[in-house]
Amino acid sequence: MSKTVVIGVIFVAVVLGFLFYSSMHIATTRVEVCVEFGGRTSCRISSADTKDHALRTAQSNACALIASGVTDTMKCEHSTPVSVKWLEKK
Repeated sequence: MSKTVVIGVIFVAVVLGFLFYSSMHIATTRVEVCVEFGGRTSCRISSADTKDHALRTAQSNACALIASGVTDTMKCEHSTPVSVKWLEKK
């Protein structure tokens, strides 16, 4: 193999290794959020790097199951959750 191919393979391996390592250590916070909207309730668990990201993601995922359309989804995502439970990281 030529020197260029070897350098390319090493570069790709390093980039993939970095991506794998960083993705395994990013989620430091877990939360379970329950949302009520339109007479329906949904609960979802999310993990993220910050409490705000975890809370937003869990609420967005819960709303995706009980709201339909852009307007309802936005209303649901901006409503106050019924319950929020902070969980230990797995």
